[in-house]
Amino acid sequence: MHQMVTELFPICRSITGDGVRATLKTIQSSVPIQIFEVPSGTKAFDWEVPREWNIRDAYILDGDGKRVVDWKSNNLHVVSYSVPVDRWIDLAELQQHLYSLEQQPDAIPYVTSYYKERWGFCLRHVDRLKLKEGIYRAVIDSSLGNGSLTYGEMVLPGTTKDEIFLSTYVCHPSMANNELSGPVVTVELAKWLASQPRRYTYRIVFIPETIGSLVYLSRHLNHLKKNVVAGFVITCVGDDRTYSFLPSRKGNTLADRAALNILGANYPHFDKYSFMDRGSDERQYCSPGVDLPMVSIMRSKYGTYPEYHTSLDNLSLVTPDGLAGAFTVLCDCLELLEHNRILQCTCLGEPQLGRRGLYPTVQRGPTPREATDMLNLLAYADGENDLIEISKIIQVPCSRLYATVDKLISVGLLKEIDVKLNKKTEVSVSGN
Repeated sequence: MHQMVTELFPICRSITGDGVRATLKTIQSSVPIQIFEVPSGTKAFDWEVPREWNIRDAYILDGDGKRVVDWKSNNLHVVSYSVPVDRWIDLAELQQHLYSLEQQPDAIPYVTSYYKERWGFCLRHVDRLKLKEGIYRAVIDSSLGNGSLTYGEMVLPGTTKDEIFLSTYVCHPSMANNELSGPVVTVELAKWLASQPRRYTYRIVFIPETIGSLVYLSRHLNHLKKNVVAGFVITCVGDDRTYSFLPSRKGNTLADRAALNILGANYPHFDKYSFMDRGSDERQYCSPGVDLPMVSIMRSKYGTYPEYHTSLDNLSLVTPDGLAGAFTVLCDCLELLEHNRILQCTCLGEPQLGRRGLYPTVQRGPTPREATDMLNLLAYADGENDLIEISKIIQVPCSRLYATVDKLISVGLLKEIDVKLNKKTEVSVSGN
């Protein structure tokens, strides 16, 4: 995974343009996504697809012809969507188009202006302080015109039409955790899912953040509302500092319950946020009237780590262990969703496990743990509780119950109730 992060890191991406296409083409070489183009001006609810932006070069020359800012050395040096400019200006006027972080003097900030025309450069504050009075040449060789928004999609059919929706974004320039960790972990999830038997159908999208999710919803809303039972926005999954959880707006969907079960069982000190701490595409997927059951499991959440939206979010911040850990947690969530079902005990009274070889025929001391878990599972398999709820009640991780459920079904003591699993159940799990 880290190799793909390294490969994609130099590409200058924005919400439209050739950088997005190059990124999606690289992803397409690993998983068979379809790539779609949506023309500028296309309406998406209260928004519309903006004009397409591309950039070829950008720099600031001092009076001696030296490049004091050079986009080719770091593509964060230009405000994303800057209009073309080629002007000689004095330092006072140039300062009005410069962005730096006084509190982080060695970081180049990430700045955008998608929906208002302007131009600007971003630089380290220590370098900004070195600028001397004089005349400077500001050059941004960019284009802004009718084009399209580009996104990628992959659908893996399951045995049912019910869908699990995975969404990640491909619009930020060279930032490793905030941008590239999401797509590369999603690629690995797609590969893993393609190799597994699947009850659910999986819909996986690689889109520009915000406008991309709005465009995708505007094209697929009725289908998504009808078929999606759980989903994950995958972003900021590359460092190895912590795990974080951002719930859906309603907070009690199947996705919420599965994520909390996995995190609570394996990472009890994860950081738990409120939907009011939202900041990515869950804003669109969980908005009123859309109400998709979408959550986010992250490593360090966007906006909470010091390198966020700066050049310090570089290849050294994202680690192989961080990526692998996030991949494992998301795999565990998807595996739980595949195993989850509403269960009902098929006999009245406590079943006789001994004659089925499921309980010791000689009683010596306490009941074995496996038998206790089995009996407790049967006690709450009342045709209303699903496996996640039973796991919560009997305080046994779902992963420890998969084989038990299969065994009890095989001997006829359990059956699955064939109903939708996205029922509303209050959730309560500890976190920081």
